[in-house]
Amino acid sequence: MAIRRYDIQFERLTPETLAAWGEIPPAVASDCMNRENFMAAAIKPVRTGTTLVGQARTVTTMAGDNGVSHVATALLGVGEVMVIDAGGHDDVAVWGGVATRAAMARGITGVVIDGAVRDVAEIRELGFPCYARAVVPGGPHKGFGGTIDGAIACAGCPVSPGDIVLGDDDGIAVVPLAQQAALLPICRDKLIQEENWLAEIAAGKTVAELLGLGEAEVIDS
Repeated sequence: MAIRRYDIQFERLTPETLAAWGEIPPAVASDCMNRENFMAAAIKPVRTGTTLVGQARTVTTMAGDNGVSHVATALLGVGEVMVIDAGGHDDVAVWGGVATRAAMARGITGVVIDGAVRDVAEIRELGFPCYARAVVPGGPHKGFGGTIDGAIACAGCPVSPGDIVLGDDDGIAVVPLAQQAALLPICRDKLIQEENWLAEIAAGKTVAELLGLGEAEVIDS
């Protein structure tokens, strides 16, 4: 099968805009998107304390094959995150130390994989943001083909080229590019609201009071 790519164009966000999104946790972004647009719980960083923000470039690969990811690496650059739909296959790694070093040489911001990785000690030492479903020593084949820069679903979350990928220890959320300008101030307001809640909790209020949940009804015995 051939490796194919879509000839896509999308708005390239400024470093300042990406830095602003870097202050928004994935949980807050998802809350502000009707508690949607997050990846499945299995997608986690290989190193705790990892954060990630960048614009998505998408890859679809056959299970257990990473040839298309190597081709895609040559097309990506600074501020971009490779998001790989590897079909959730967790018994063969489609990313490892060599791929990580190649991505870093291109200035790629990070990688998110609905599949498995290996060489995680090396990836941790390099400090490269890498999120994946599983870790396994078995390596991939190459040459079965794949697609670059198509619309994908990665771990249950829709992703298109240019979307904003946000990551921390909780996992990954994705902000659609077309919505980012309107959503950023909403997310900032949410952070301020949560800060105000914490101040009120410290002053003695309960979360139930803050949320207007009322009191529990008494059941007669």
